[in-house]
This record gives sequence, structure tokens and C-alpha cells, in this order.
Amino acid sequence: MFLHYKKKMLGGQGLFYPIVGFASLLAFMYMLFGDLKIDLQQQIKLSFVQRNGTQFYVDGRPFYINGWNSYWLMDHAVDEYTRPRVRAMLQAGAKMGLTVCRTWAFNDGAYHALQVSPGRFDGRVFVALDHVIAEAGRHGIRLLLSLVNNLQAFGGKTQYVKWAWEEGVGLSSSNDSFFFDPSIRHYFKNYVKTVLTRKNTITGIEYRDDPTIFAWELMNEPRCTSDASGDSLQDWIEEMAAFVKSIDSKHLLTLGLEGFYGPKSPKSLTVNPGPWSSLLGADFIRNSKISAIDFASAHIYPDQWFHDQGLEEKLKFVAKWTRSHIEDGDKELKKPVMFTEFGLSNLNKDFHPAQRERFYKVVFDILHESAKHNGSGAGSFVWQLLVGGMEEYNDDFGIVPWERSSMYLLIIHQSCRLAYLQGLIQENKSLKELCLKPR
Repeated sequence: MFLHYKKKMLGGQGLFYPIVGFASLLAFMYMLFGDLKIDLQQQIKLSFVQRNGTQFYVDGRPFYINGWNSYWLMDHAVDEYTRPRVRAMLQAGAKMGLTVCRTWAFNDGAYHALQVSPGRFDGRVFVALDHVIAEAGRHGIRLLLSLVNNLQAFGGKTQYVKWAWEEGVGLSSSNDSFFFDPSIRHYFKNYVKTVLTRKNTITGIEYRDDPTIFAWELMNEPRCTSDASGDSLQDWIEEMAAFVKSIDSKHLLTLGLEGFYGPKSPKSLTVNPGPWSSLLGADFIRNSKISAIDFASAHIYPDQWFHDQGLEEKLKFVAKWTRSHIEDGDKELKKPVMFTEFGLSNLNKDFHPAQRERFYKVVFDILHESAKHNGSGAGSFVWQLLVGGMEEYNDDFGIVPWERSSMYLLIIHQSCRLAYLQGLIQENKSLKELCLKPR
């Protein structure tokens, strides 16, 4: 996501607004959901998600995902006054039948940095990540954890290049040297190893052994614009994917791609949003074919890709884009395909929340249709969900789902029909209450 991150330092009367916002959130959620208390000593037993061809499986059953993005979980788990939002969000997600949350397992050199400098970590922030994973497990939510950002928010590849440059070992000041500089590759491998082998101070389980983690994502929206051929990024992915698997063979692995087709792909001319998108150094098919990559990922942002089209044109493109990538998973990649970010901007002229619901429904319906026919469309992740009082973390895509009943019910409907395909509703008390309750 092209996130316009803005961190506000909260002090003095600045604490008043988060506290009031969170109190309002709890009152509203209580009205919506009833008593949300969960025994914190009770850990829901989760199994590792596995892949067989184009399908995910858990305990021998197909596994389809209605998920969401809350990138801010680790950041909010650091301080006591924001930590309750982590539980509130995961608990709300569970109450909506959502099963996987995508969030950042990185923060490089920024405020609340996990990695302060190459190989140096802030123990307090690592405990915050421990808390996120433990809290997710308590609510039966799995996590898709991203390991580094292509963008500058939370440090990203820019910070790695800066570190190498400051230490006098960098080959170039270009951000893209992240992909080819041996010193920076070493930095990143060290980071990956430290995270994957981390022993959670709350659960006592190493991350690589914890089924609460659904999968690792190598990078959020990787691009290497200095090499449009894609060779630099392809080489980096091959090396890093193999490295991750050498440490952790239990978890699934994906890339974090936006889904653009490269210049040699026939679909670059027929499906890409424009000529520019084939020149970013990434290629959905080529990158996703790497054997260590378990499933493909794509994003959907028609507002960022088209500035002169109306809603109807955008929705037609969204349907084409979504179906194209599922077709690739079915026929070319033979792997599941996940739409790990999708959103519609509220900055559009004449925007109305109902437009966003129409957009979500297009994505949801196509994925449900794929699942009904055992296709590779494995799931989608809304960008992004928040709880009340989080304006400083919002962007023009964020929603508090229970603030609008039609959006809330749309998300639940997708959860329920995917759960029905998995045969879970009758035997899962929570899902039965959620999905069979008259509305």
C-alpha cells in the first residue's frame, strides 16, 4: 500500500483523545457484539496451514480466507495506552468470522523501531510483536507477517541502504541497491533469521514453530525500477525465499507483489493498468513461479492506477484483474492466489461508502465463485480495518467496519459463505451463531 504514514507523538492532553476514542469504541462494540470477554489463559488450538496444488488445507479441509490488514498492530502493542486496540481489533475480526490478519513484522530505524540498526533490536518492541502473535492465537486469528517494506514507511529498503552507506560498505545510494548489494543482503538475512528463530516470551514458542503464523511475506510491494528486465528482483527473491525455507520449512511463503505483469508477459498489454506497470522490475508470473514461493499475491487499487475513470469502468477492470490472476493460479502457476490488499479511496469525487461496498462485493463474489469450483482464488484482505480513535493511522482507504451496518454485514456474509464451503458452520458454535442468526 502507498501508505502516507503520519506518526503523532502523543503527550499531555494528546492522551485525552486516544482514551476517549477507545472508551467509545468499547461501548460501541459492546452494543454490537454483546459480552466480548475471552479467557486470556485459553489458547485456541490452531494447526499449520498447508498447500496442495492450488488449495490451502487445514486438518484435511480446504481453507479459504476472508482476511484484513491492520499494519499497525506491533506499533500499538508497544505502549500500554494503545495496546488494548490490538485485542479489540483481533477480537472484532474473530467476531466477524475473519480468519487471517496481515500485519507488519518490521519497523526499521523509525519510531518504535524493531530493528534499531543492522543486527540491533529493541527488546521492548520485540515483546510487542510477541504480544500480537499471542493475542491473535487466543482469538483463533492467524497472521500473515510481512518482513520488510519496499516503501519508506517504517524504514523499508531505504533504511537498509542508508545503513550500508553510513557504515561505508554500500555499493550505491540507490534504494534499489537493497536487492543487489551483498552487505545489505547480509543485513536482511540476519534480520530474517532473528525474527524466524525468535522465542515468544509469552507463549514460549519459536516463531518458526507457531501455527498462529499463517505465512511469511518477503516484502510489501517489491519493485526494482532500475532494472525493468526484472532480473535483479528475481535473483533476490530466489535467494531470500530459499533462505527463509532453510530456516522455516513449516510455514507458507509469499512475495507481497502488487500483481503487475512484466514486459515479456502477454498479459502486460491486455491486463495491466498501463504501460508503466510493466516497467517496475516485477513480474507476477515469473516471480510467483519460484518453487519456494507457496502462493501468489496481488493488490487491487483502481483509484491509484486510474485517475480519469468513473466507478463503473473501475469495477469492470477490477473484475478482469481479479479473474486474470485466479486464471494464472489455475492454469499457469498451479498455486493459490491471494489478493492481500484491496481498497477504494474516499477521496474520489462524489464518493459514497456504498461505492466501496460495491467494490468489495465484486472481489468477494469472484473469490467465492472460484472457491465453489475448487479454484486457486484462496482469499482476500481488505485494506485496512481500524478501531475507533485511530485517525492518525488512517488513510483514505481505512474503515471501522461496525460503524456502517451494511459494510459489517457484507464482510460477515463473505466469512459465512466461505465457512459453509469448508463445512465449518454446523460444528463451530461461534460460526453457527454468527452465520445462522436472522438479520
